[in-house]
Amino acid sequence: MASEDVVGKSTGESAVTTIVNLAEEAKLAREGVKAPGHAILSICKSLVAGGVAGGVSRTAVAPLERLKILLQVQNPHSIQYNGTIQGLKYIWKSEVFRGLFRGNGTNCARIVPNSAVKFFSYEQASSGILWLYRRQSGNEDAQLTPVLRLGAGACAGIIAMSATYPMDMVRGRITVQTEKSPYQYRGMFHALGTVYREEGFRALYKGWLPSVIGVIPYVGLNFAVYESLKDWLIKSNPYGLIEDSELSVVTRLACGAVAGTIGQTVAYPLDVIRRRMQMVGWNNAASVVAGEGRSKASLEYTGMIDAFRKTVHHEGFGALYKGLVPNSVKVVPSIAIAFVTYEVVKDILGVEMRLSD
Repeated sequence: MASEDVVGKSTGESAVTTIVNLAEEAKLAREGVKAPGHAILSICKSLVAGGVAGGVSRTAVAPLERLKILLQVQNPHSIQYNGTIQGLKYIWKSEVFRGLFRGNGTNCARIVPNSAVKFFSYEQASSGILWLYRRQSGNEDAQLTPVLRLGAGACAGIIAMSATYPMDMVRGRITVQTEKSPYQYRGMFHALGTVYREEGFRALYKGWLPSVIGVIPYVGLNFAVYESLKDWLIKSNPYGLIEDSELSVVTRLACGAVAGTIGQTVAYPLDVIRRRMQMVGWNNAASVVAGEGRSKASLEYTGMIDAFRKTVHHEGFGALYKGLVPNSVKVVPSIAIAFVTYEVVKDILGVEMRLSD
């Protein structure tokens, strides 16, 4: 809803109509500039670049990603992971090297199409919004403002997240599994089938609402801050740079790090809530969630508001930030590597970088 309001106010048209027609308008905006074959090739290259960026960045920080989820969902009456260093040591001691990367295969299977759709959708949404903005303002030289970039980023994030959410849901459960879990998901497809068979189709979208709400500040701010920082560097030219492609990898890394830090800080409580909601209804849940010996049952939630209320009531406000430290260590290099890898791969593949081209 928030993303629709931003776009709607910016264009003066129906928010829903604007979002639905963005891809087609972006295509029309480019007609007469690129040949159809070139446009299709450019789209394919953008998808490849986005997929590579997502896979590389998540694999690089997989141990921290798993620890973050374990801290978010572990039963408060049976603490096994207590901090970043202790948690990593405990995983290494109890599950050896493989434990550090448990769930990473599923994560990569999810994040590659997710990142590909997200990056591609952002470019298409940005092009469409820019075309509409120029048409309504009458200024053919107008550029995207930070608010318009926020709308484009939020739209791209919601589309990508919704398309791959069932994979994220089962990835969370596989990540929480340990060698002591009473029942083992053997992989992504086995987990998808088991959840569907035992809990129904709707279970595959548990935690979807807080995920959508969290996408707006997280993905939206990531893109908006990153692109705005790049534009500022180019316009102010502090390093004698003129073109975007001349920005060094270190400079791009810094821009991505700042964007990632801001986005994850704002959206983190929603991430905790969605992970906890994903665990609800899990038969033979891992001991991390159910508690050792099942002496203390994990909480059940009827919805997002109920999850917020019970989490704060039983564990305090700080519970909404459980796992923030490993996530902070993880998210900065993860987002930065994703953005840099995407642009580097695009350069290698010969994809044009500027939206106005």
